[in-house]
Amino acid sequence: MDSDSNKARLNTGEGTLLKTFGLGMAVIIVMSNIIGSGVFKKVAPMSELLGSAWMVLLAYVLAGIVAIFGAFCAAEAAALFPHSGGPYSWLGKMYGKVVGFLYGWSCFTVIQSAAIASIAVIFAQSLETFVPLPHLSQHLEDIVWLKDAPDPIHPFGDIGSKLVAVALIWLLTLVNIRGAKTGGTVSALFTGAIIVGIAMVILISLSSDTGTMDNFQQSVTYVADSKIPEMSFFLCLILAMRHAFWAYEGWISLGYIGDEIKNPARNLPRALILGLLGTISIYLLINFAYLFAFPIQQIYDNKMADNGIAAVWVMDYVLGANGGLLISGLILISTFGCTNTTILSASRIYYAMAQKGEFFSKAAYCHPTYNTPSKSLLMQAAWASILAMSGSFDFLTSILIIAAFLFYGLVAAGIIILRIKMPSASRPFRTPLYPIVPAIFVAFSLLLIVVSFIESPAYCTIGFLLVFSGLPFYYYWNKT
Repeated sequence: MDSDSNKARLNTGEGTLLKTFGLGMAVIIVMSNIIGSGVFKKVAPMSELLGSAWMVLLAYVLAGIVAIFGAFCAAEAAALFPHSGGPYSWLGKMYGKVVGFLYGWSCFTVIQSAAIASIAVIFAQSLETFVPLPHLSQHLEDIVWLKDAPDPIHPFGDIGSKLVAVALIWLLTLVNIRGAKTGGTVSALFTGAIIVGIAMVILISLSSDTGTMDNFQQSVTYVADSKIPEMSFFLCLILAMRHAFWAYEGWISLGYIGDEIKNPARNLPRALILGLLGTISIYLLINFAYLFAFPIQQIYDNKMADNGIAAVWVMDYVLGANGGLLISGLILISTFGCTNTTILSASRIYYAMAQKGEFFSKAAYCHPTYNTPSKSLLMQAAWASILAMSGSFDFLTSILIIAAFLFYGLVAAGIIILRIKMPSASRPFRTPLYPIVPAIFVAFSLLLIVVSFIESPAYCTIGFLLVFSGLPFYYYWNKT
């Protein structure tokens, strides 16, 4: 934000965003945005799809490489346009205001709000391991929406968990209204705690009596009515990578808080890449540990019976009942921290949009005492709470990944466009192996969307309806 904008805000009694985060905190924000529930849960659906421990690890590696390619492209854009809003600002420069707006709108309707909701839901489900939560009658819990979808929605199921998820969203929203530094400190504490906890799980799994490399030689024997054997290996691999991308989701979010990072042209790209590389290393180690200690056939059998949290099954197997309690405690820590960081960063998108007259005008308000986009945070909490009440983790994560990769692919393609449109612009960071890296990322984004339409047409339709539902609002705000 320039000095004239700051003066104008001072004259109206509002605050202004401050340069709060250095490189170290920026790396923590990246990792805290990424490490949530996926590290504990997604090995199960990936094992079902691929049927081999080595193939699960390969899917994580391939998804990590694609994510790094995307991070390289995002880093070049972030260094070129180091302002709050991230891809909302970049896409506007690349393609025009409409595309930038649709990304920001999509973050509100599905990408970031669904991320907040889904992570909060897993927090609540883990809490139920320690504290019994209320349920409605079985008749109400059995009501199903989208019955034929891969993960049908039970709108009245697990009502206690949903209410806890909503309470968490509002609690952390209030924490972040109190100041960006406060929110950042919470993220740092919880990120440090979860990394220590993950290290414990890795050491326990690798040193357990149940662990053996023979587990990597097994293949899953599917139940009789499974549709997985009918699918091609290529299709299964892409769908497994989509699950891995949920585990990696959040790597682009540092760009949302560009105005609050010290020396952003230098620190934004470095933090993006360092944070993602650190997270990939952690994910490979912990998934290797899961599959070393727990046969993949049992992961598949448990998913068919329960569709619960794979890490809980592994620790129950290794340590007995107390193992599940350990993992549930770690999930509480990781999802608390990840929900907090996502709330902190995503709210800056709508703040940046509202400043340009492309969102509800009150979202442009900056709190005069705490210097945070308080009304943007409140609007985000309200919509994320509605999504949390849907209660379906896999539904939320599927539609947000599909919508996100539409825009991530556009960011990568936009790097090529900007090299042509702005050849002499100062670029503090340049994408390595240009144009191969952005081209590969664009191709994979298209492939992921096509495969998702084939596998989950209902989810894709809902996701794209939420993306394009912003067009009437865009034309209204640009006429007034």
